[in-house]
Amino acid sequence: MNFIEKRLQEVPFLILDGAVSTEIERRGVSVSDSLWGASALEDHPGVVEAVHESYYEAGADIVTSDSYQATVQGLTEKGYTEEESKEILRTSVALVKRAQRKYKEKSQDKRPLFVAASVGPYGAYLGNGGEYRGNYGKSVEELKAFHRLRFSLLAEAGADVLACETIPSFNEVKALVSLLHDWPCAMAWFSFSSVDGKHMAEGVDIGEAVRYLDREKQVVAIGVNCIDPSYGEGLIKQIKKSTEKPIIIYANSGEVWDPKCGEWIGHAVSIGRYAEKWISVGAKIIGGCCRTTPEELKELKEIRNRMMCKR
Repeated sequence: MNFIEKRLQEVPFLILDGAVSTEIERRGVSVSDSLWGASALEDHPGVVEAVHESYYEAGADIVTSDSYQATVQGLTEKGYTEEESKEILRTSVALVKRAQRKYKEKSQDKRPLFVAASVGPYGAYLGNGGEYRGNYGKSVEELKAFHRLRFSLLAEAGADVLACETIPSFNEVKALVSLLHDWPCAMAWFSFSSVDGKHMAEGVDIGEAVRYLDREKQVVAIGVNCIDPSYGEGLIKQIKKSTEKPIIIYANSGEVWDPKCGEWIGHAVSIGRYAEKWISVGAKIIGGCCRTTPEELKELKEIRNRMMCKR
């Protein structure tokens, strides 16, 4: 039994953290660099650690490393050596583990707390919104070659699970699963991006990708992230048709990034508004993605406490 299955015997759902780069920026650190929030790993590690700790304080069971945008390729293009780039990736996990330890020592919280290492998609490295299209024109072998070094570093960094997230491409799913087999003791979750509430971003039916992952013993949860929260209910229902694995969802705030204006537009909606419906249709791990905050995790904690009281 993996740690997610074990913990779900004790609570109705697990709470995942929210946006990291949003919180880094709120603390006065620019994330406009091509590395996005990952630039803070080298320049402001204390801020990154504090963000991670704030999510544990807010009630998160799982906190994710600031490595979504960090790749050896991207870091070396910014002027870091390969060895420096590798160390930055290791640091991303070490900062979550340090935050976890500091929080537990300070709070005496007895809950099991976990660390996820973020494995972002090839599109994040491209920096052109490719994670919302996915039609990279890359083969499975080419994507394996791109991901291998970072995957190996994160798989060996001591996280409890690898978060293969915002994956838009079925070829990328296949590439990451193949790499996962090379680390047979590692576990991973897979979460897809979707821009229509029905398909992976590149257009492949979500059910097809879910069925592919359902047979993989090392895959401990399947779901979606970085989506409009209004798509959540329908996507969960679709995923549930093809797997009995725990379903994970961490949606955006509902705002939309306008690259022409360089700003977020629309109105933010708390994920707490959707969480109970998501739970009712099968979600077992819930958190936030872009533009979400620790305050929203507190809402999830309150929902869970109410559910526990009714047991």
